[in-house]
Amino acid sequence: MAEIQPLRSWRYNQHLAKKIQQYISPLFDVVSQKQREVLYGNPLNSIHLSVPTGADPASTAANTLKRWKKEGILEQDMLPGIYVYYQYFNLPGSVQTHCRKGFICNIKAYDWEEQVVLRHENTMPAAVKDRVELLKSTQINSSATHGLYSDPDFVLEKVMDEAMREPLMEAEDYQGVKELVSVIHDAKDIKKFQEILKGQQVILADGHHRYQGSIDYRKFCQENDPNHQGIEGYNYHMMFLTNMEAQDLRILATHRLIQNYPNLDQDEVLSKLRPYFDIIEVVNSLELNEIILGKKHTFGLVFAGRGFKISLKDKLHLSINWPFPDLIKNLDLTILHYFVFEKVLGIRGVDQRTNDYIIFDRNFTDCIEKVRAGTAQMALITNELSMEEVKQVCFSGFTLPQKSTYFYPKVVCGFVFGTLQEDEFNNPHYPSF
Repeated sequence: MAEIQPLRSWRYNQHLAKKIQQYISPLFDVVSQKQREVLYGNPLNSIHLSVPTGADPASTAANTLKRWKKEGILEQDMLPGIYVYYQYFNLPGSVQTHCRKGFICNIKAYDWEEQVVLRHENTMPAAVKDRVELLKSTQINSSATHGLYSDPDFVLEKVMDEAMREPLMEAEDYQGVKELVSVIHDAKDIKKFQEILKGQQVILADGHHRYQGSIDYRKFCQENDPNHQGIEGYNYHMMFLTNMEAQDLRILATHRLIQNYPNLDQDEVLSKLRPYFDIIEVVNSLELNEIILGKKHTFGLVFAGRGFKISLKDKLHLSINWPFPDLIKNLDLTILHYFVFEKVLGIRGVDQRTNDYIIFDRNFTDCIEKVRAGTAQMALITNELSMEEVKQVCFSGFTLPQKSTYFYPKVVCGFVFGTLQEDEFNNPHYPSF
C-alpha cells in the first residue's frame, strides 16, 4: 500500500540553522497579509519558496532557489533520512503541554482512485494549478503536507524519541508552538518506518491542494518521459506523518460566518430555522462555545446583540436529500450546511464552496467580535470534529463539507525542502532504498 522513502533534503546551512526561527514560515494557505509583510522583509525566509511573489511567482521561486543553492544558503544532506518532527503546544485555557510526534518523508503521489492516500475534502482547480507551476519551476517540495497513519502499539514513537535526543533544529513558531527537528539516517531504523506504512492507507489531514499538485505534476512528467519507470523523483511527494492513535492529535473547530448577505433579517432567519431547530436564547453570547460543547447536532447562532443555542429536531437529519449515506448526513457540519445555508439562506449545496457570503474562522472570540463590529452579519459556532468521524468518512470514500477540520498545530515551512530533481533525488549511498 503506502510506499515511503527517506529524502535527501536541502536545508539551511549550519550557520543559518542556528537561527532557524528567522527562516521558518506558515503554510501558504494560512499566511495573513500582515505576516507576509514581515516575512517577505527577510530575504532568506522560506516564504520566498513556498509563497513566491512577482509577475511570475513560480519563476521567481526557481531563481531564488538556484541562487540559494549556489551561494550555500541551502545545502543538501549527503545521506537520505527520515526527519523526526515534534511540536509542543498548549490549547487555550489549559496549562497542559501536548506533543504531536511525527516524521517527514517522501511518499508516492498516489492517485485518489488508488485508495492509498485518502482525502476528506475536495480541491479548487485554480489553487492546484499554482502548486503545479511551482513544482515545474523549482522541482522541490517547499512544505510538507500532513498525513495520518495508524500505529496502535506506538512502535515508531520509540525510534523517534531516541532520535530526538539530539535535535538538529529548534524554534518557536508563529503559533507559539515549540518545534524540534532531528534526523534518522540508519537504514535499519528507516526500514521500520517503511514496514509500518507499507500495509496502510494514509489519511490526508492537511494539504489537499499541494498533494493534488503533486499528482498532476507526476502525470505531466510521466507523459513527457518516454523512459518513465515509476521511481523518478517526480513520482514522490513530501509529507509529515503522525500517528492517528495518539492522544495529542488535535482537531479544532472551524466556525462559519455570513457577510454581505442581501437584506438579512434576524427575525426572518429565526422564523425559517424553527421548523428544523429547537431554539433557546442565551444571555451571554461569549458562553455559547461552552453551552454547545459536546452536544450533537447543536450550534451557537450569533447576531449583533443576540445569541442562541440551536439544536436540530430529533432524527431530522435523515430527511437531508443530498446524495450522501447516513454517516455523512449525521455529521454536524452537513446538518449546518444543509438546513442553515441551503434551506434557510437559500445557498445551494453545489454553490457553497465558492460562495462569497460564507467565510470561516476557527477563533470563537473573533467570530463574536466580527458580528459585534458589523463586519459579519451572523456567526454559527460549531463543535470540534472527532478523529473517529474523520476516519469513518475517509474510509467510506466520501468527503467532508469544506473547512471541516483544523488539525492543530499547523506544520511550518523551512526546516527541510524535498527535492524532486533526478540528480539530487537519487540515494546513491543507500542503494537498498
